[in-house]
Amino acid sequence: MEKTLQVLNSLEHDGIVRRYAIGGAMAATFYAEPVLTFDLDIFVLLPQAQAPGGLLSLAPLYEDLRRRGYVEEGECVIIEGVPVQFLPAYNRLLEEALAEARETRYENTLTRVLRAEHLVAIAVQTGREKDRQRVRILTEQAPMDIEYLSAVLARHDLEIKWKQWTP
Repeated sequence: MEKTLQVLNSLEHDGIVRRYAIGGAMAATFYAEPVLTFDLDIFVLLPQAQAPGGLLSLAPLYEDLRRRGYVEEGECVIIEGVPVQFLPAYNRLLEEALAEARETRYENTLTRVLRAEHLVAIAVQTGREKDRQRVRILTEQAPMDIEYLSAVLARHDLEIKWKQWTP
């Protein structure tokens, strides 16, 4: 995975993405016991404006990765043997999560990982059963700044849903 992170760092350095951070189940493993996951979820801010019709386009990112020799497989790009799914920051919560992502090292490579509090808020916002499980694991195992989490939930109108999910 270290080589994968080095490629992601070069995408940011080359301006193909403005910023990236690890999210999803892989990010949760930085804070809690590992859970089974098959891909690396990478949230990105894209440098280009929206495509015609107002849609975000990952086309320039995928074109650059193809030039580097990486191939698409389903909804992922295989980078140094790791399936990577790129997810554009499509709302205020994800933009905030990227801005506040924590720098950390994976082996010898610097990378960013979404804060545990943002992982919880994103899971609550997304609302799937597997997200409910991730919230349970993170709140039980991850070091969590409860005041910061409460502020994130409040800023993004997730307090009612949070109360429904927690005893």
